[in-house]
Amino acid sequence: MRRTGSWTVGLLILAARVLPSQAIGQGFELERAGQYEQAAAMYLAALRADPTNLPALLGLERVLPPLNRLGELLPAAQRAAATSPSNAALRGVLLRTYVALNESDSARAVALRWAAAAPRDEAPYREWAMALEDTHRHAAARDVLLVGRRALGRPGAFGIELAELSQLSGDWEGAAREWAAALPDAPAQLPNAASALAEAPDAQREPIARLLTAGTPPPLTRRLAGELLLGWGEAQRAWAVFEPSVATPSAEAAFALRRFADLAGARSAPDARRVRALALARYADLAPGPGGAAARARADAARAFIEAGDRAAARAVLEGVARDSTAPPDAQRLAQRAVVEALIEGGQLDTAAQQLAANSRLSAEDRGSLRLRLARARIEAGALDRAESALAGDSSVEALALHGWIALYRGRLRDAQSLFRVAGPYAGDRSDATERTAMVALLQQIPLDSFPELGRPLLLLAQGDSVHAVQALRLAAARLATTEGGGGGGGGRPDLLLLAGRVAARLDTVQQRSALVLFDEVVRTGGPGAAAPAAELEWARLLERRAQPAEALQHLEHLILTYPGSAVVPEARRELERAKGAIPKS
Repeated sequence: MRRTGSWTVGLLILAARVLPSQAIGQGFELERAGQYEQAAAMYLAALRADPTNLPALLGLERVLPPLNRLGELLPAAQRAAATSPSNAALRGVLLRTYVALNESDSARAVALRWAAAAPRDEAPYREWAMALEDTHRHAAARDVLLVGRRALGRPGAFGIELAELSQLSGDWEGAAREWAAALPDAPAQLPNAASALAEAPDAQREPIARLLTAGTPPPLTRRLAGELLLGWGEAQRAWAVFEPSVATPSAEAAFALRRFADLAGARSAPDARRVRALALARYADLAPGPGGAAARARADAARAFIEAGDRAAARAVLEGVARDSTAPPDAQRLAQRAVVEALIEGGQLDTAAQQLAANSRLSAEDRGSLRLRLARARIEAGALDRAESALAGDSSVEALALHGWIALYRGRLRDAQSLFRVAGPYAGDRSDATERTAMVALLQQIPLDSFPELGRPLLLLAQGDSVHAVQALRLAAARLATTEGGGGGGGGRPDLLLLAGRVAARLDTVQQRSALVLFDEVVRTGGPGAAAPAAELEWARLLERRAQPAEALQHLEHLILTYPGSAVVPEARRELERAKGAIPKS
């Protein structure tokens, strides 16, 4: 076998002498196959034919260390550098080889000769430092880069490399200082700087922010600090730091604003939404082109202000777009629509209705969707007659669904049920359809065509008045029992008490105690219907939230044993496993 291997290597060497370029390819394939010894033989043979063959030298640099034969590379690298002394790539191979062999004096001599031959070039110092870093000599690599910085006379030279070394050693302030020094020569590195420094431990973040914002920092440093503060959850402070960096109009400032707005948009906090709106509004001032781009940017800013809850700022921005005669039709239409949306969101329903009636620039589609939004807002405000008027002549499924809510809040239960069924699952979004389905299920339990006592608490719920809604639901349940001739165990009474308990369970501790009483009453008096097991499940969940796991376990076990056919048993089993610690809470 040994003779066969030597014969094979001999053939490979012969081929390498005849066709050096093919030998490199063959050596690379052998290297990929893990046959390092044969690959090394090919590369060495190629170097005998051409001592300056860089691919062969690089190949040896890869395959000799696993064979513990790196020393064999040194004479080949020395011959290559001596043959072509001005070739920077060959000098790099020799320098790296000296460092890998721990021949520090020789490495220094090669690097300094290289630097003397190319006094404005960063490559000698960078190559030397990278070689040291590969051997985990981070302090020595840092010293080399600082020597190179002084020799080149540029304060920002090697800033990125020094920042990375500082971060590796845990010197986060030093890393921030180096990134800031590097950005003027490499502004495209700002996202990388922000990404690297964003990983700083909590205790290091404020010192970094103070360092980057001290004195009068240049625009790029301000942008870096702003992006970091935004990512660390200090949106208002981030904008205060960032905004001066875009005071002077330029393409770079516009790009920075757009990026900042996008970063803020990725965060859900209210102050981040407002900062996004401010950035978009400023971006609109810098947007290129006459009218169109700026108008669209302002419309985007207005929507962001609405999302942030600042309707006054949104209206100010939108009204400016609406008055802009140079804005293109789509931007005008967007602005006109957003003005009405802002008015509705702000509760100025009469003004919104006037705008909707008088604005001829709204499209038919926008007009229809805004009319539905206005009707929904009227319903939530309790102005049911005016909501009905707003829907006049609209036969869409969305309008039918809203008519259903109007009928429900007036207490016309069968009309509401019929309208919800006709509207089907396609009116509004999925949550709207789910809410209507749940309401139909409740109405099916109540044997009355008209029951105004139920409409009032349901309207209170829609208006967000949960405390009074709970009281009104309890009164409705009592009234229902009286209407049914005292049949307290059926006819929808348990379902109304269950709904009241669910609402109360989401409120404060006083209301939660009321919820426990309500769930207890439903379980005791609910009879064979679906309300009793559902109430016991809600009871157990509330007990678990109140840090009473033992009591919660008892109720879950009771539910599973008492109501084995209930639809809520699978949920109860999952809750039981969570309560026992078998499934971590998500």
